[in-house]
Amino acid sequence: MAALWDLFPPTRAWGSVQRCHTTGFGHFHRSKSECLHRPEIRIECLKEDVRNFLKKTGWERKLQNAVYRELHVLPQPSHAAAPPEHTKEPLAYMRKAQACWEKRILKSLNSMSTELGVPLARKRPVREQKELLQKWSEMGTNEPDLSHFRPVYAPKDFLEVLTSLRNPNLDSSDEASCRSHLGLIQVSLNVKDIPEMREFFCELSLEKGQLGIDDHTSFPPDLFESDHICLGKKVLSEQDSAAAQQYSRQGCPTGLRAHLWALILNCSNDPEDVMHYEQLKAGVINHDLLVDNLIYKDVKLTASNDDYYFVFEDYLYQVLLCFSRDTAVLEHFNYSSATPPTCHTKGQSGAEDGTSVYPPNGVVPFHGFSMYVAPLCFLYKEPSQLYSVFREMYVRYFFRLHSISSSPSGIVSLCLQFEKLLQVYLPQLFYHLRETGAQPLRIAFKWMVRAFSGYLATDQLLLLWDRILGYDSMEILAVLAAAVFAFRAENLMEVTSLAAAEAVLADLSTLKVMPLLQIFLFATVI
Repeated sequence: MAALWDLFPPTRAWGSVQRCHTTGFGHFHRSKSECLHRPEIRIECLKEDVRNFLKKTGWERKLQNAVYRELHVLPQPSHAAAPPEHTKEPLAYMRKAQACWEKRILKSLNSMSTELGVPLARKRPVREQKELLQKWSEMGTNEPDLSHFRPVYAPKDFLEVLTSLRNPNLDSSDEASCRSHLGLIQVSLNVKDIPEMREFFCELSLEKGQLGIDDHTSFPPDLFESDHICLGKKVLSEQDSAAAQQYSRQGCPTGLRAHLWALILNCSNDPEDVMHYEQLKAGVINHDLLVDNLIYKDVKLTASNDDYYFVFEDYLYQVLLCFSRDTAVLEHFNYSSATPPTCHTKGQSGAEDGTSVYPPNGVVPFHGFSMYVAPLCFLYKEPSQLYSVFREMYVRYFFRLHSISSSPSGIVSLCLQFEKLLQVYLPQLFYHLRETGAQPLRIAFKWMVRAFSGYLATDQLLLLWDRILGYDSMEILAVLAAAVFAFRAENLMEVTSLAAAEAVLADLSTLKVMPLLQIFLFATVI
């Protein structure tokens, strides 16, 4: 047995395979034991026999995918002398701003609980549990009184916090102020310009085939799509996460997208995954949380009023309520600048006996949060698989859109990147909007913080998210936001107020994402 563990030493990656993929690890442990008791396994060539067994049973690929997931999710090991908080966020002023923002959110949550007389958590009476269980698949028919509940915060509130960010180490003299950034974001971070983006997004160039392009000079769309679908089927047959990620950079065919995304994210729908989902469902049935009302309210205000997503209202409730109870989500705080909120708990005597994370997953939903889930409902019919994919999308990408950090995929960097792209490549438009009081970021922020969900047509949004997964980066959101302004530049040059600019950009549902991105990235004169 010791020789087997020599094959798989307890490295950082292997430890996470155990933590993050415990469902698969149980299967692996049983397969490993069966392997060791096979008569054809000989002690003198144990390593080679075990490797062959893993390859034959498919576990070699599963382990590779698990390690690949680990390398993409967790940050690289930092210097041995670096404090632990540097792994979460290296800039002290960013950490301080995030901590202040978290206190504000928690204060708002506690105030709501006190004002409305609604406890943060309570055990449901048996009768209420039975009613909820009966209506689980049709929760959209429930009409709870939500008139007194309000979102803890909206994107515009978060934007005000970001615009107040300042680096205390920068010179604040008058001369330095003259050189300050002319947009709303006043901190300096290293963001890519168009030449660097052309290199990073090289697969999006005009010379290469793309799904989402109706006409192409080099590749007839029908021929490219046919070949691309054949290649996609081969990628799926190999079950290689790295190959699937590279493949999605040129778009995922509609019929293969759900399987490709699950492969990239290393999400399965094994019996253990279904069991985990059922356990979370039981948590929802047994206990009522104040944040449940915030979830109901958000779905009613957003997805239920959306022409594309209102039919998925029941799915959204199921997934988001389970998500709020999932303590596995807490792991992303190891590499996020955020810290899970805590509240005081009371014992049986009513006295305070400690603190606990609230909600259990550490994520307080805000206005528009449900729109992270809604597009995925088009891809996955099984609630357990829909849930697994959403959770992985969140802990990889979406959490960065509502936390303050210096990450290149974080919302601060995306805002700064968007403003710099407009200033450098569309200076007349930028200065015109700025002088008329219509700062471009005030319009584009809501698009980026939702990853454009609810603004683009669903087929175009999924093409955009293909590239987020393919490049393992959210930076394409800033590029698309700038491209939208470039596309509507002629009309925007005539506006004289923020309201007029918002009216010009009110409807993005007719836009074609890939032509916009390609033209902005590769046809812009540098």
